[in-house]
Amino acid sequence: MGDLDIRAAVAEDVPAIVGMLADDPLGAQRESPDDLGPYLAALERLTADPNQRLVVAVREGRVVGTLQLTIVPGLSRRGATRSIIEGVRVHADERGSGLGTRFIEWAIEESRRENCQLVQLTSDSTRTDAHRFYERLGFTASHVGFKMHL
Repeated sequence: MGDLDIRAAVAEDVPAIVGMLADDPLGAQRESPDDLGPYLAALERLTADPNQRLVVAVREGRVVGTLQLTIVPGLSRRGATRSIIEGVRVHADERGSGLGTRFIEWAIEESRRENCQLVQLTSDSTRTDAHRFYERLGFTASHVGFKMHL
Protein backbone atom coordinates (compact mmCIF):
# COMPACT_ATOMS: atom_id res chain seq x y z
CA MET A 1 0.00 0.00 0.00
CA GLY A 2 3.00 2.30 0.16
CA ASP A 3 3.79 4.72 2.93
CA LEU A 4 0.70 6.12 4.59
CA ASP A 5 0.67 8.64 7.41
CA ILE A 6 -2.46 9.16 9.52
CA ARG A 7 -2.21 12.45 11.36
CA ALA A 8 -4.28 15.29 12.79
CA ALA A 9 -5.79 17.54 10.15
CA VAL A 10 -4.47 21.10 9.86
CA ALA A 11 -5.86 24.16 8.10
CA GLU A 12 -3.83 23.46 4.95
CA ASP A 13 -5.68 20.13 4.61
CA VAL A 14 -9.15 21.69 4.58
CA PRO A 15 -9.45 22.20 0.78
CA ALA A 16 -8.60 18.52 0.17
CA ILE A 17 -10.96 17.36 2.95
CA VAL A 18 -13.84 19.44 1.64
CA GLY A 19 -13.13 18.23 -1.88
CA MET A 20 -13.54 14.63 -0.71
CA LEU A 21 -16.68 15.47 1.29
CA ALA A 22 -18.21 17.01 -1.84
CA ASP A 23 -17.13 14.23 -4.21
CA ASP A 24 -20.33 12.17 -4.30
CA PRO A 25 -24.01 12.78 -5.01
CA LEU A 26 -24.93 13.36 -1.34
CA GLY A 27 -21.93 15.54 -0.53
CA ALA A 28 -22.34 17.59 -3.69
CA GLN A 29 -25.71 18.75 -2.35
CA ARG A 30 -24.51 19.81 1.11
CA GLU A 31 -20.88 20.91 0.82
CA SER A 32 -19.50 24.24 -0.48
CA PRO A 33 -15.87 23.91 -1.56
CA ASP A 34 -15.93 27.51 -2.82
CA ASP A 35 -16.31 28.92 0.74
CA LEU A 36 -13.87 27.35 3.19
CA GLY A 37 -14.61 29.79 6.04
CA PRO A 38 -17.15 27.58 7.84
CA TYR A 39 -14.88 24.55 7.52
CA LEU A 40 -11.87 26.40 8.94
CA ALA A 41 -13.99 27.62 11.88
CA ALA A 42 -15.17 24.04 12.46
CA LEU A 43 -11.57 22.79 12.39
CA GLU A 44 -10.68 25.29 15.13
CA ARG A 45 -13.56 24.00 17.29
CA LEU A 46 -12.57 20.40 16.66
CA THR A 47 -8.92 21.04 17.43
CA ALA A 48 -9.82 22.73 20.73
CA ASP A 49 -11.95 19.76 21.88
CA PRO A 50 -9.87 16.92 23.42
CA ASN A 51 -12.61 14.39 22.58
CA GLN A 52 -12.42 15.08 18.84
CA ARG A 53 -9.91 13.79 16.32
CA LEU A 54 -10.20 14.98 12.75
CA VAL A 55 -7.51 13.09 10.90
CA VAL A 56 -6.23 12.75 7.39
CA ALA A 57 -4.45 9.94 5.60
CA VAL A 58 -1.51 11.27 3.62
CA ARG A 59 0.43 9.41 0.96
CA GLU A 60 3.40 11.01 -0.79
CA GLY A 61 2.41 14.44 0.56
CA ARG A 62 -1.17 14.18 -0.72
CA VAL A 63 -4.30 13.96 1.45
CA VAL A 64 -6.08 10.78 0.33
CA GLY A 65 -8.57 10.23 3.14
CA THR A 66 -10.24 11.75 6.17
CA LEU A 67 -12.36 10.77 9.14
CA GLN A 68 -13.53 12.20 12.41
CA LEU A 69 -13.39 10.18 15.63
CA THR A 70 -15.36 11.42 18.61
CA ILE A 71 -14.88 10.01 22.12
CA VAL A 72 -18.12 10.07 24.13
CA PRO A 73 -18.13 9.34 27.86
CA GLY A 74 -21.50 8.15 29.11
CA LEU A 75 -23.54 6.64 31.90
CA SER A 76 -25.30 3.87 29.98
CA ARG A 77 -23.67 0.46 29.71
CA ARG A 78 -22.24 0.84 33.22
CA GLY A 79 -20.53 4.15 32.48
CA ALA A 80 -19.04 3.03 29.19
CA THR A 81 -17.11 5.30 26.91
CA ARG A 82 -17.89 4.92 23.24
CA SER A 83 -16.48 6.35 20.07
CA ILE A 84 -18.25 7.56 16.97
CA ILE A 85 -16.66 7.39 13.54
CA GLU A 86 -17.98 10.13 11.28
CA GLY A 87 -17.26 11.72 7.91
CA VAL A 88 -15.22 8.87 6.45
CA ARG A 89 -13.98 9.67 2.98
CA VAL A 90 -11.38 8.11 0.74
CA HIS A 91 -10.16 9.92 -2.37
CA ALA A 92 -11.63 8.45 -5.57
CA ASP A 93 -8.14 7.45 -6.77
CA GLU A 94 -7.61 5.37 -3.63
CA ARG A 95 -10.91 3.49 -3.42
CA GLY A 96 -10.39 -0.27 -3.47
CA SER A 97 -6.76 0.08 -2.36
CA GLY A 98 -7.32 -1.05 1.22
CA LEU A 99 -7.02 2.48 2.59
CA GLY A 100 -10.58 2.46 3.98
CA THR A 101 -9.90 -0.74 5.91
CA ARG A 102 -6.64 0.61 7.29
CA PHE A 103 -8.37 3.86 8.26
CA ILE A 104 -11.22 2.15 10.14
CA GLU A 105 -8.75 -0.19 11.84
CA TRP A 106 -6.82 2.90 12.97
CA ALA A 107 -10.04 4.38 14.43
CA ILE A 108 -10.82 1.14 16.26
CA GLU A 109 -7.32 0.97 17.73
CA GLU A 110 -7.49 4.62 18.76
CA SER A 111 -10.84 3.85 20.44
CA ARG A 112 -9.20 1.00 22.35
CA ARG A 113 -6.42 3.34 23.49
CA GLU A 114 -9.15 5.62 24.84
CA ASN A 115 -10.70 2.65 26.72
CA CYS A 116 -13.89 2.74 24.67
CA GLN A 117 -16.17 -0.24 25.07
CA LEU A 118 -18.10 0.42 21.85
CA VAL A 119 -17.39 1.89 18.43
CA GLN A 120 -20.36 3.12 16.44
CA LEU A 121 -21.03 4.88 13.17
CA THR A 122 -23.88 5.76 10.89
CA SER A 123 -24.04 5.54 7.13
CA ASP A 124 -26.64 7.04 4.85
CA SER A 125 -29.27 4.45 3.95
CA THR A 126 -28.44 4.85 0.24
CA ARG A 127 -24.76 3.90 0.67
CA THR A 128 -25.17 0.14 0.28
CA ASP A 129 -21.53 -0.40 -0.72
CA ALA A 130 -20.44 1.32 2.50
CA HIS A 131 -22.81 -0.90 4.50
CA ARG A 132 -21.19 -4.04 3.06
CA PHE A 133 -17.75 -2.57 3.79
CA TYR A 134 -18.57 -1.90 7.46
CA GLU A 135 -20.19 -5.31 7.92
CA ARG A 136 -17.09 -6.96 6.43
CA LEU A 137 -15.06 -5.17 9.13
CA GLY A 138 -17.27 -6.57 11.90
CA PHE A 139 -19.83 -3.82 12.41
CA THR A 140 -23.46 -4.85 12.87
CA ALA A 141 -26.43 -2.89 11.54
CA SER A 142 -28.13 -3.10 14.95
CA HIS A 143 -30.02 0.18 15.15
CA VAL A 144 -32.19 2.51 13.10
CA GLY A 145 -30.86 6.08 13.06
CA PHE A 146 -32.92 9.26 13.10
CA LYS A 147 -31.99 12.84 12.23
CA MET A 148 -33.69 16.19 12.46
CA HIS A 149 -32.32 19.13 10.49
CA LEU A 150 -32.31 22.37 12.47
